Amino acid sequence: MLMDIDADIKKLLQGPKFPDREFIRSGATFGEVYEMAAGLRAACSRPEYQGASVCLATDNKAITAAALLAALAGGPPLLLPYSFSAQALARLQQLSGFTMAISDVAREFPAGTTVIRPQQGNPAELAAAAPVPTGAELLKIFTGGTTGAPQVWSKTGKNIFGEGFFLARHFKITEKDCIAATVPPYHIYGLLFSVLLPLVSSATVIADTPSFPGEIVDVMREHGATVLAGIPVHYRALRGRSFTDTPLRLAFSSAGMLDAEDNEAFYLQNKVGIVEVYGSTETGGIATRNRFLGERYFTPFPIVSWKIKDDRICVQSPFLSPDLPREDDGFFTGGDRVRACGTNGFTLLGRIDGVSKVGGKRVDLEEVRAIIKKEPGVRDCVVMALTAPGGRECRLAALIQGTAVNIDLIKNRLADSLESYAQPRLIRTVKRIPMKENGKYDRDAIARLFEP
Repeated sequence: MLMDIDADIKKLLQGPKFPDREFIRSGATFGEVYEMAAGLRAACSRPEYQGASVCLATDNKAITAAALLAALAGGPPLLLPYSFSAQALARLQQLSGFTMAISDVAREFPAGTTVIRPQQGNPAELAAAAPVPTGAELLKIFTGGTTGAPQVWSKTGKNIFGEGFFLARHFKITEKDCIAATVPPYHIYGLLFSVLLPLVSSATVIADTPSFPGEIVDVMREHGATVLAGIPVHYRALRGRSFTDTPLRLAFSSAGMLDAEDNEAFYLQNKVGIVEVYGSTETGGIATRNRFLGERYFTPFPIVSWKIKDDRICVQSPFLSPDLPREDDGFFTGGDRVRACGTNGFTLLGRIDGVSKVGGKRVDLEEVRAIIKKEPGVRDCVVMALTAPGGRECRLAALIQGTAVNIDLIKNRLADSLESYAQPRLIRTVKRIPMKENGKYDRDAIARLFEP
């Protein structure tokens, strides 16, 4: 699927296709988003701000869209925090040196930060402005990282807006759609599906970011949502909940692997298959799978080239962050192990970094997890290699979410299937595994559960 992203962006900056249509359901219109974009562009163009990056510290989807348009129209590049806590903002300031921030609410910014409030302007100013080249940096996304040290990924206009336009065309999102997302817009999945996708397709997005099952159902019904962008933990919580009285036609899941049973339960309840999107912050979307269309394996997007090298997936895509190292042929080698399946698909075998050494021997943590998840009562499981006292060796720990879980039975099953060194020595059960708001496991919190 070929795209002329330069032409798409030029047309986007000319102004909204439907100025009076709601961008936010019962909130800001597309015309008002463009007015905010023009106001932010003017505010950030003052001489003292030239060359500076701006921290985008808001979870308001209309303001986020306006800030992206302003940056695209020649404004300063944006910094997207992974959290708005004082600690996270201070860390971001240390790493980037930002002195300006866009925010609509009071936050604990580092001393000396100039806060720019959203304001109106003349939307025609955006079209008259000189847009940044599509290959120039538009956004730096800061992710929390599994070790607590933030990772930073640059995204260009071609990366971000190109993916938005592609998704809109690939899934036929139009102005007739209403999108609900259970992930906030400062995470890449939420940014793409609840800000970029409606912005480029003229669809409406719901202002709230519901996370509890009752809230999700209520929001979907109240606003007549046609598209749901959720995460695995939320689909698990939605078991037994029905959307058959809503016009839901598309459901997406990303930010982790969707359990097959949760997938099946959602389909049986709602007659809508969940599109699983595989990708990452740094790579953008790579492939999808919808089991209820008979898709057993992940199929790469037509705009993505892929191959397998040493059991690892390698991709070439216009969505790749310019920060990623690439081979001479332009391919980036990812950290996931895969196996080719069918004519143009693959199945995931686990992370390369999901292999740990215990007593000098390799252990595939995903293999251990898969064995545990087969046992009765187990809803989910995380297996981690924790540093043993003294810091010289690792010991395996398994945290299990479920009801009426028989630990002795699980230990016997592990003993029958694995060598002794590959069997978790620490096993705990919980009602709910700690999760971050983007749907990924909170590994720091999980590790603390095994502390003496």
